[in-house]
Amino acid sequence: MDLLQLRYFQVVARYEHISRAAEELRVAQPSLSRVIARLEADLGTPLFDRRGRRIRLNAYGVTFLRHVERALGELDDGRRAVRDARDQVLGRVALAAETLLTLTHLLGDFRAAHPRADVLLHQATAPEMERRLRAREVDFCLASQPLTGPTLHSVELVREEVLLAVPLGHRLAGRERVTVAEIVDEPFVTTRIGTWPRALLERLFAAEGRTPVLSCEGDEPGATGDLIGAGLGIGLAPAMSRRLPMRVPAAWLRLDAPDCHRVLSLVWDRDAYMSAAAVKFREFVTGRPFASYGLPGAPERSGAPPTEG
Repeated sequence: MDLLQLRYFQVVARYEHISRAAEELRVAQPSLSRVIARLEADLGTPLFDRRGRRIRLNAYGVTFLRHVERALGELDDGRRAVRDARDQVLGRVALAAETLLTLTHLLGDFRAAHPRADVLLHQATAPEMERRLRAREVDFCLASQPLTGPTLHSVELVREEVLLAVPLGHRLAGRERVTVAEIVDEPFVTTRIGTWPRALLERLFAAEGRTPVLSCEGDEPGATGDLIGAGLGIGLAPAMSRRLPMRVPAAWLRLDAPDCHRVLSLVWDRDAYMSAAAVKFREFVTGRPFASYGLPGAPERSGAPPTEG
């Protein structure tokens, strides 16, 4: 058993598809298959269930993958630690977030304060964030859904109300509040499964015994407001979206529904190596109110519900 076998296994386990893994690794499929077969022979048990050309990680593979990711993560951490010490630099901080719009002003301020720090940014769903943290591919996740793991630690950065946005000419545009029961037949603009707006939408509708009607399912939560303003449907958006520039304005309503809010947290693995840049980033983010990284001074849009006293 060698490191090459372990890295190849990790990629095959991620895709559960030999040809896709071979494409990423830039090796021939037969060679990759032989490497996996030798690894299974060394372990004395198959790691995948094979049905024709399809493969699925089995129970043995799941168990082995946890240890492989931990071992490779430690080696990668060691490589980064040596490089940072050798070069005497702040090093790199790698981040993942569901929407990159959340990080724009935050990263701009961080780079201004620490110009020698390298920043690597990924867009990912909650399950992908968990995988990247386990594999040591990122130092931090800015997550709007709970991430689970025995060594994961999180700090709440901001908690904000989630509102309903509708086109200005919509029948509900003049309302201040609405119930979920009143909108169960409306077409919704939302994001794909795995993102927090979709998870919240499905939870609200499940409480009514319904499934949302989707008019648009995208990858970027930050585009929701413009699509709603353009008349493609209605949708959920955090309160901060009222301050973001939109090509077509929308009207905003409060939802009479329990726990209709978004919690944004900074999540990291307590056992992972942190470069000086990563330590600085954590201090930078947790040392001040996250709301200050929004769009301060931006005017509230017409149709926004009044501030509660």
